[in-house]
Amino acid sequence: MLVGQASLRGLVPLIGLGALLTAALLYWIVGEPAFAAGFGAALIGAAFLAFYLRKLFPAAPVVHGEMPDWTIARAAADSSNVAIAVTDRAGRLVCASDLFGKWFEGYPTPPSLPLDGNGAEKLATAGRAAWRDGAGRISGLAKGALRVDVEITRTGRSEDYLLWRFTPVKQANIIDDYMKLLLGEAGRQFTDAGIMGVLIGGEGRIRAANPAFLLRATGRHDATITGRDFASFMRVDNKGRVFFAREERNAIPIRLLQIPVRRDRQDGPMLLLMLDEQAGGGDGGNALSYIETLLSLLPFGLAMADRDGRFLFYNEAFARAAGVREDEKPSYPGDLVVREDQAAVADSIRRYAVGQQLSGDVAVRMRAQPDEPIALSLAGVRGLGEAAVLLSLKDNSEESKLKRQVAQATKMQAIGQLAGGVAHDFNNILTAIIGHCDLMMMRHTPGDSDYDDIQQIKGNSNRAASLTRQLLAFSRQQTLRPQILQLPDVISEVSNLLRRLMGDTVTLEVSHGRNLGAVRADPGQLEQVIVNLAVNARDAMPDGGKLLIQTFAVTAGQVREMRTEFLPVGDYTALRVTDTGTGIPPEILGKIFEPFFTTKEVGKGTGLGLSTVYGIVKQSGGFIFADSEPGKGTSFTIYMPVYSAPAPTPAAKAKAPDKKSELWGTGTILLVEDEDMVRSVAERALTRQGYKVLTANDGEEALEVLARGDEIDLMISDVVMPNMDGPTMVRQAREARPELPVLFMSGYAEEQLRKSIDIANVHFLPKPFSVTQLAEAARDALGNG
Repeated sequence: MLVGQASLRGLVPLIGLGALLTAALLYWIVGEPAFAAGFGAALIGAAFLAFYLRKLFPAAPVVHGEMPDWTIARAAADSSNVAIAVTDRAGRLVCASDLFGKWFEGYPTPPSLPLDGNGAEKLATAGRAAWRDGAGRISGLAKGALRVDVEITRTGRSEDYLLWRFTPVKQANIIDDYMKLLLGEAGRQFTDAGIMGVLIGGEGRIRAANPAFLLRATGRHDATITGRDFASFMRVDNKGRVFFAREERNAIPIRLLQIPVRRDRQDGPMLLLMLDEQAGGGDGGNALSYIETLLSLLPFGLAMADRDGRFLFYNEAFARAAGVREDEKPSYPGDLVVREDQAAVADSIRRYAVGQQLSGDVAVRMRAQPDEPIALSLAGVRGLGEAAVLLSLKDNSEESKLKRQVAQATKMQAIGQLAGGVAHDFNNILTAIIGHCDLMMMRHTPGDSDYDDIQQIKGNSNRAASLTRQLLAFSRQQTLRPQILQLPDVISEVSNLLRRLMGDTVTLEVSHGRNLGAVRADPGQLEQVIVNLAVNARDAMPDGGKLLIQTFAVTAGQVREMRTEFLPVGDYTALRVTDTGTGIPPEILGKIFEPFFTTKEVGKGTGLGLSTVYGIVKQSGGFIFADSEPGKGTSFTIYMPVYSAPAPTPAAKAKAPDKKSELWGTGTILLVEDEDMVRSVAERALTRQGYKVLTANDGEEALEVLARGDEIDLMISDVVMPNMDGPTMVRQAREARPELPVLFMSGYAEEQLRKSIDIANVHFLPKPFSVTQLAEAARDALGNG
C-alpha cells in the first residue's frame, strides 16, 4: 500500500475539525476561553508542521508483490571489468550489465548466446549443473576474437536466481609487442642507427614512437605526441616525396617501410619505419642495406624477395620459423615449403611484386613441418631497389607444441573414456561366462569328459578379464586395493620372477637408497608395473645387456631444483628402471604411453603394456617420466608421493575358510541387475548358497518390490542402470529402510565410485566375479563373515 502527499492533504480538514472540538471541550471543562483557543491553535500548528516535514522528506514508497529492484546490482556490474547477467527460474534475463549487452547484442539469455562451436550447449549444461550443485564453471568460450571464462552461481534470498559472470581471457596482443619494441631497448638501438619508428592505429593516430622520430617530428626527443594525427607531422611534395612538416628548408625526403600489424586488416594498425633518402648516398641498394640491418634486429620472422622471387635477405627469426638449417642457403621461398605448395608461393610473390602496394596471407606447409599449415604473409614494397616483396613468418614452434599437447591430452581422455566403457560392458559378459563355468564345474568332477573343457573356458575368461583390467588401468578406472608399503619390499617379492623372465643374457641389478619414505599403493599393481617395464627392457636388449632397478628418496628441495612444471613440490620415493638396450627415437618417445601403440611385430605385443603402467601410476597418485637416447638405452623413473601418516602395524592374514559350508547363508536378497545374463547367473549362484532371491530389472522395479513390505536382508545392485541408477535407488530405499545392507557390483573402480556415491555403509564387488567371490561378498555384507 502507498502513503503519499495526496492522502495527507485529505486529512487537513479532519485535523482542523478535531482541533475545534477539542478546544470547545476544554472551554466547557475549564471555563477559560484563552487557554482553550491556545491549545487548539497549537494542535493545528503541530499537524501542519508534520505535513511540511513529510513534504520535505517523503518516505520511500513501500510496494508489495513486485520484482526486486536491480538498479544497485546493475550499477555494481557496470563498475567491474566483467560482464554480468542474472536469470530466474524460468530462464528469463532479469538483469545484465552494459558490457554484457556490448559483447552480446540484443541481451540474449546466457544459454542461447551466439558462441562459436558448441559453446552455447556447454553453457546450458553448466547452467543446469549450477541449479543442481549451486555453482558451475566453464573456461575458454569464444565469440569471434572474444575469449571468456564463465562462473555461474546460484544466488538470491531463496536461491532462485543464477548469477552469470563472464570474465575476459587476456590474450597475447601483437600491438603491445610492437609498442615494447619501439619504447624499449630495441627502440633506442633504432635511434642510434638513425632509424625512425612509429606505430599508428587504423584511424591514423600515433600510438607509440621512438626517440629518433620524436626528435625529427617535434624537435624534442621527450615530446608527447600519443593520440595525435600522424599525417599532421608529415607533408608530401608534388613529386610524391615525403618530408617532415616542421622541416621547411633543406628538408631531407624520407623513405618509408610499412609493416601491417594485423594480417586480416589492411586498414588496421601499421608499423612505419623511416630512413633518410640520403642515407647511403641516396642509392636504393645502399638504403636496402639499412633495411636489412633493421630487419635483422626485429624479433619477427621477416625476409625480402625480388620481383623474380629470389631471396634477398632473411633474418634469424625467419630462418628459425621456416626450419632453415645453418648449412642451408635457400634461393627461393618455395624451397622452404612442400612441393605441392611451391607453385602457390611463387605465384603469390609475382602478384605482390607488381601493381599496387598490397598485403595478404597464403597458407603453406613448411618442408620442416609438413603436417602443420601456417600462414606466410606477403606485402609489396616500393623504393628499395631490387626488393619488391616483404615476407613474414611467425615462429609458432612453442604454440604448435602446446597445440599438440592439448590434442594429445584430449585424445587420451577420449580413448580412456572409450576403454572404460568397453571394459565395463565386457565385464558383464565375462561375469556371466565365469559364473556359468563355476555352476557347471559344481556338477562335474575332475576326470569327467567335460571338466577340462569347462576349466579351459574359465581360464580363457580370466585371461580376458586381465585384458579388461589393463583397459581400466589405462583409463584410471581400475579397482585398486592400496596399502602402506615400502618399494624395496615390492621389488624383493617380484625379483625372482624377473630373473626368470630376463633369461641368461640379461643381468639384473637392484640397488636401494636410504631414508625411503612409505608410499600408498596397490602392491599387486606395482608388481605389474615393474614386470611390464622389465619385459619391455628385455625386448629392447636382444643381444643381452644390463637391467638396473633403483629406489631412492627425492626431497622437496630437489624437486624445486628440477624446475619441472609437471611434478608438484613434495617428498617422493622414486623407482627407476634402466636398460642398456637400443633406446627409443625422439619421434616415438612422446607416443609410448598411448594405448595400442607398439613398435613390436604383429602378434608380439598388444601395445597396452606402457599405457597400463601409465594408468596405474597416475591412479595411484604418482608420476612417470621416460628418458632415452638411441643406442644408449632407456630409463623410466616413477615418483610416488611419500605417505605422511605413520605406517600401521601389519595385521595377521586371515585364514581362508576351509569348508564350503561357511559360504552358505540364510535370508532374503533383493538382486537388481539390468543385464539378464548377469542377473540369471547371480540368482542361481545365491540360491545354491541357501539364500532366497528376489530379482528386479532396474531401480524402479526394485523400489516396487520393497514397497510390497517383504523382509529384505540384503540388496545387491548394479551401479549403472537405465531409467534409475543404483545409487539413486538406494537413497530412496534407505529413506524407508535406513539400516538396509547394500552390496554394489560394478565394472568401474571402487575408488571412483566411492567419490561419486555419497552413501554410507555400502560394500563393493568388482566385475567380473566368480560364484565363490559373490558368495563371500554377500556373506561379508550381511556380517556373517
